[in-house]
Amino acid sequence: MNTTESSGFTRSPEPSIARAFGRLRFRHLQFLDILGQTRNLRLASEWMHITQPAATKMLMEIEIILNARLFDRLSRGVAPNELGLFTLHYASSALEGHRKFAREFDTLRHGGAGHLTIGAISGAAHLLMSTVSEVQRLRPLLVLKMLEQSSDQLALWLAERKIDLMIGRFTSSEQQAQFRYERLSAEPLQVVGRVDHPLRNKRVQDLTELARWPWILYPSPTALRRVTDDIFGSIGLTPTSGVVETPSFWFSLELLQTTNMLSLQPASLAEEYARKGLLTRIQVDLPDRMPDYGLITHLGEALSPSAQAFVSVLREKAGVELEV
Repeated sequence: MNTTESSGFTRSPEPSIARAFGRLRFRHLQFLDILGQTRNLRLASEWMHITQPAATKMLMEIEIILNARLFDRLSRGVAPNELGLFTLHYASSALEGHRKFAREFDTLRHGGAGHLTIGAISGAAHLLMSTVSEVQRLRPLLVLKMLEQSSDQLALWLAERKIDLMIGRFTSSEQQAQFRYERLSAEPLQVVGRVDHPLRNKRVQDLTELARWPWILYPSPTALRRVTDDIFGSIGLTPTSGVVETPSFWFSLELLQTTNMLSLQPASLAEEYARKGLLTRIQVDLPDRMPDYGLITHLGEALSPSAQAFVSVLREKAGVELEV
């Protein structure tokens, strides 16, 4: 059975999807975003300050414009189907784009230099800090927002346009169809513990000794977690004395300083905090299995002037040239 016809929409000479989307108004997008959150026409109408019949009519208008049913009507609300979920994602991204435009426009109108939101993995901290310092010198009015997270979460934020660009790595093959990757740096690893950890002055010859200690691990499916699993998997062991999972280096740092736990961290962070007297590096030879990290941006989209300025400094600090 033809699903389009069975849902009440007939196949007719269809306008291009671009023309159809051109008929969607800003209020339609607001309504879709609210309905996606509430899954209830009555609540959506209250949020929009319209009557419930008006909300029902607006949903019908949207479905007529797109020539497809987007929501299944249930006894206690509505549920988006596959096309509905896709459209809700579009509405959310479009509204975020509008909000970003409004913020940028207002900042520029008052003599500012715009906003830029950067997402980065913890291992890029040293490169990121030197880049931010130089960018602030060159563009003192530019407002920078920095977010630290694992690459899988950063990729989601980039897809949702909650960040302008990310410094990390791909965690799935699907991301290569969405984003452009530009290598920045390698990321050596180091096992760390608190300053007076029992292993601090000992060279660990056998990796099985590390499995006896409690560990702080990055969560799956981060690259650091895969490397940790590979290291212990190579000796047929897993940590057995207690495990805490967290994507946050700062939480790990606090926990490492008050326990005998160990953690596998980027060498740049390990060296910096060992230099500050907050951590000690455990002497052990590790397989060099960590993939490089890089700059990840939307495929086929030009960067804003402020993002271009940031990326130019980032490349300079990383010692890489523009890929043509």
